[in-house]
Amino acid sequence: MAAEVASGGGVVKHILLAKFKDEVTPERLDQLIRGYAALVNVVPSMKVFHWGTDVSIENMHQGFTHVFESTFESTEGIKEYVEHPEHVKFANEFLPALEKTLIIDYKPTAVN
Repeated sequence: MAAEVASGGGVVKHILLAKFKDEVTPERLDQLIRGYAALVNVVPSMKVFHWGTDVSIENMHQGFTHVFESTFESTEGIKEYVEHPEHVKFANEFLPALEKTLIIDYKPTAVN
C-alpha cells in the first residue's frame, strides 16, 4: 500500500463542484454536460464519470449547484487527463461558463 501511494497508484476521484453563470441556458448546460461525459470515451485514463445537482437540505452548498465526479486508476491518470488534447479543448469551452468552481482529487479510504 505504501508503495502504491508513493507511486500515485490506486483509485483516485476527481471532483469538480460548479456554479454556472446565470446566462448559461439550459440547452447550453446540457451541451456542456454531454461534452464532459463524452470525455470518458476519448481519454483512456478516465474510467468512470458521474454528475448530479445539489439536493442537500442543509443549504451549505455555498452556491455550487453541480457536482462532476471522474474516476481514475492513479494520480498519473489524472495528469494524462488534464494534458489530453480533448480535455484541453473541452476545458476551454466549459470553464468560461462557470461563475465559480472547486476541484479536489482524492484517494478514497474505507473505514473498517
